[in-house]
Amino acid sequence: MAATDGMRADWAQKDFYQVLGVKKDADAADIKKAYRKLARENHPDSNPGDEAKAETFKQVAEAYDVVGDPEKRKKYDEMRSLYAAGGVGGGFGAGHAGGFDLNDLFGDRAGRGGGGGFGDVFSDLFGGGGGRQRAPRARRGQDVETTATISFTDAIDGVTISLRLTSDAACGTCRGTGGKPGTKPHVCAVCDGAGSVNTSAGAFSMNEPCPACGGRQLLYDEPCPTCRGTGRGVSARTIQARIPAGVKDGQRIRLKGKGGQGENGGPAGDLFVTVKVGSHPIFGRTGDNLTLDVPIAFDEAALGAEVKIPTLGGAPVTLKIPAGTPSGRTFRVRGKGVTRRDGTKGDLLATVAVHVPATLDAAAREAVEAYREATAGRALRTNLFQEE
Repeated sequence: MAATDGMRADWAQKDFYQVLGVKKDADAADIKKAYRKLARENHPDSNPGDEAKAETFKQVAEAYDVVGDPEKRKKYDEMRSLYAAGGVGGGFGAGHAGGFDLNDLFGDRAGRGGGGGFGDVFSDLFGGGGGRQRAPRARRGQDVETTATISFTDAIDGVTISLRLTSDAACGTCRGTGGKPGTKPHVCAVCDGAGSVNTSAGAFSMNEPCPACGGRQLLYDEPCPTCRGTGRGVSARTIQARIPAGVKDGQRIRLKGKGGQGENGGPAGDLFVTVKVGSHPIFGRTGDNLTLDVPIAFDEAALGAEVKIPTLGGAPVTLKIPAGTPSGRTFRVRGKGVTRRDGTKGDLLATVAVHVPATLDAAAREAVEAYREATAGRALRTNLFQEE
């Protein structure tokens, strides 16, 4: 059996439905939902340094690439049915096994005018078919990371900002082909236009990008003088990015399709923006609530009062202070906090602090001394001296 068929046999033994955790008859929506869930849970960006999750992410992406595509899924199901009908049991090998000719199964009919069979199913599904020239495969653009600093108020209300980005992109001279403009390409002789080659490792074989063409499937006799044949360059551009209302300091925002440009018609990558939020002179934040420290006078705390306090970006509100309010008590003003994803708002938490003047004029001192005399004898600290 050829090396490429060995690789295809390895793919045939994988149950992509099991990898995604769905049934074989699952519809496209369920498959997509399962893939997105697993991809989020195991994405390397969300699990830095976790090799096990990184490997799971690769397996999930590989499975969805096949069963998430209607045409590939159909051929994959046919392939699995043929494999199951063969009753091969212990793996793949050349020759006969239990009366079953594996060479016939994989279409290895050299010298017999054969062709077709299981080998052709693999060929269509995984891009084999030695000697066939295919269009260069599309490649997704790279993801781009950046940091943006916004004000406290903009974080609460949301804001559109301009970002200057530098990312990998197709070379501007050769437009990503890697060849000198005006020259014609030819099919890579090393991979025969497949873009990848198989290397043997004992009983198994591995599929790797072609070392000659770098996976682009085509070669030019004269490489592009700008990118030296790589087909890649650097793109600098300014984009408008919308930062949603309620973003938190250090939060990572994903802007789909705003990353590096794709190659050969592939989709653009994503832009990930880490947001840094500045501080505010009077307001703070706890989750979806804003916080505010409100100084009040002793008489306001003792006798009660109505005091005006500010709101962020809105009109002031009146806070009713009941008589006998202790320092440190927090009052809740509904709906004056941070905007949530569903459009509702958190609250404003106003904490009062009784202000003690540093100095007193004669009249104020006389009034305080009169208060002291009037309240003399009240044992405020009796509990401090109680024994257990």
